[in-house]
Amino acid sequence: MTLRILNGHLLDPGNQIDAKHDLYIEHGKIVAIDQQPEDFVAEQTLDANGLIICPGLIDLSARLSGSGQHHTASIASETKAAIRGGITSLCIAPDHEPVIDSPATVDLIEDQVAKAGQAQVYTIGALTQGLAGELLSEMLALKQAGCLGVSNGFNPIQNTLVLRRAMEYAATLDLTLFINASDPWLQSQGCIHEGIVSSRLGLGGIPDAAETIAIARDISLIEQTGVSAHFHSISSGKTINMIRDAQNRGLPITADVSPYHLHLTEHDIGNYDSQSHVIPPLRSTRDREQLQQAVKDGIITTISSHHRPLDNDAKLGPFAETEPGISGLESLLSLTLKLAQDEELPLQQAIACVTQNPAQVLGIDAGHLSLGAKADICIIDPKADSECQPENFISAGKNSPFDGWHFDYDVAYTLLNGQITYQKG
Repeated sequence: MTLRILNGHLLDPGNQIDAKHDLYIEHGKIVAIDQQPEDFVAEQTLDANGLIICPGLIDLSARLSGSGQHHTASIASETKAAIRGGITSLCIAPDHEPVIDSPATVDLIEDQVAKAGQAQVYTIGALTQGLAGELLSEMLALKQAGCLGVSNGFNPIQNTLVLRRAMEYAATLDLTLFINASDPWLQSQGCIHEGIVSSRLGLGGIPDAAETIAIARDISLIEQTGVSAHFHSISSGKTINMIRDAQNRGLPITADVSPYHLHLTEHDIGNYDSQSHVIPPLRSTRDREQLQQAVKDGIITTISSHHRPLDNDAKLGPFAETEPGISGLESLLSLTLKLAQDEELPLQQAIACVTQNPAQVLGIDAGHLSLGAKADICIIDPKADSECQPENFISAGKNSPFDGWHFDYDVAYTLLNGQITYQKG
């Protein structure tokens, strides 16, 4: 299909473009900006007057399916939800079902993605076999199969020597290590930030030291092994100084944060609202402010959904017995741009956090709208005045604490390979 997008406000942080431009798309790629090519005949014209055109979003961390009664999602349902949220590329974590620790599993996922025909899905391979933390996975085979990095998911590696050897192996293969940092003994049976709210509610607390101690160990090993590392879902303000210091010393470290840690705190749990049950937990108001400032300062460069779709039963029962997680694909854009709406972050920087920056972490040619680039595009209505209604999510997971929130920004169109795959009704 040949498509022209006229009169839109192009916001492309990768090329530092922030102005009104027309785009011309052919064979799934951007073939011209402003000047229509000779012999170009548009099969479809999209008038984007009053709309923002930006690269398709890239999400570094999402769970798309799993096993058990509380996992009703599938790659088909969740990639469709991603497209609704303006996300054209996303990473699937290794704690998938089955665990991504063999090329056969990577091939299986690629087949399912191809059948779904929705967003591009990149796999992150398991750091250890079965994520058991004992034997190293076949990282070379995983890389050759297409994995862009390795991780042990939420499964901690207790033996520090095993972790060191895994980092060394990943470094020799130039594979990025994705880390969910938490000390399992300090986290223990906790389900909420250790503080005044946990004391009031009588719930087991998770101290911020569970994150800072784990990250201190990891940074020390990163320095020793030279592996490139990315820390997922930073939640504690005390962690930020550690990451800043490591980056200033030249260590190859990046980090992301979830939208809910940028907008919510332990106080949003209210009277045992299980929709706000997440790991790592929502922390103090001060932590939230420090996380917002870290994004603004560029210490944390990426905002990721950390999507975990759960059915309704998973959020029923006593708070501590409910499953942690938020369905976040369809609210990632709106929550990220709400930071701009609230003047916490410049609009272009907010868009960079979900486009250019995650592409750089993955080392992929995406997240920009250069000439010749693949036409993965998100078109945004900046005056949508939309209401978050989780019951209407395309995702199989309706679990979200943002029910009833109003957003100025919402997805109007999503284009994948130059094809309109979503259009707001």
